[in-house]
Amino acid sequence: MKVSKAQAAENRQGILDAAARLYRERGLTGVGVADITRDAGLTHGGLYRHFASKEALVQEACTKAFDWSIPVLDGERPHATVSDRVRRYLSPEHRDAPGSGCPVAALAVDAARAGGGVSEVFAQGIERNIQRFAQLLADSAADADSSAAPSPQDRARAIHVLATMVGGMVLARATAAAQPALSNELMQTLQTQLTDWLEDGTPSPSDR
Repeated sequence: MKVSKAQAAENRQGILDAAARLYRERGLTGVGVADITRDAGLTHGGLYRHFASKEALVQEACTKAFDWSIPVLDGERPHATVSDRVRRYLSPEHRDAPGSGCPVAALAVDAARAGGGVSEVFAQGIERNIQRFAQLLADSAADADSSAAPSPQDRARAIHVLATMVGGMVLARATAAAQPALSNELMQTLQTQLTDWLEDGTPSPSDR
């Protein structure tokens, strides 16, 4: 039976959604085509009507995963600060839901091993996040009614914050099953140090 263009687009989106989630949950090598199509409610062969190859699907799914943004809790200030985002990122909720979380913490090692197009997707996604965080830091230092261009120092601090958050999340997930108290301690310690640095001017190791 012929599938309408609208249905075909919906099927393709379903495959991408399933792949983006499953790859973050199980890794790039831990998910097969059959797993993805089954999760999307489609047949195995249907995938190749939408994607030229599994490699093409991996790249698109990783690109889609970078649409993720750090959620803000209900009741937080209308415009979330960098500190707000640090608290939400280094949280048990994010740790325990890799499939709907940060693609870098979930897949950075896989991306390094895959190289090529996947590495380029991650390089571009990480660069965009650095720029976003640098802009947030610049805006937080500017007057309420103005916006400043990020400085080299803002960029350096954004890299420091992002790298610390991602590394902390990787360690928290690696230890959660065996030593949940250690996992929580890792997140809380890094959360406190980063937010103190951002809010009170407490020097970070890179400032000393």
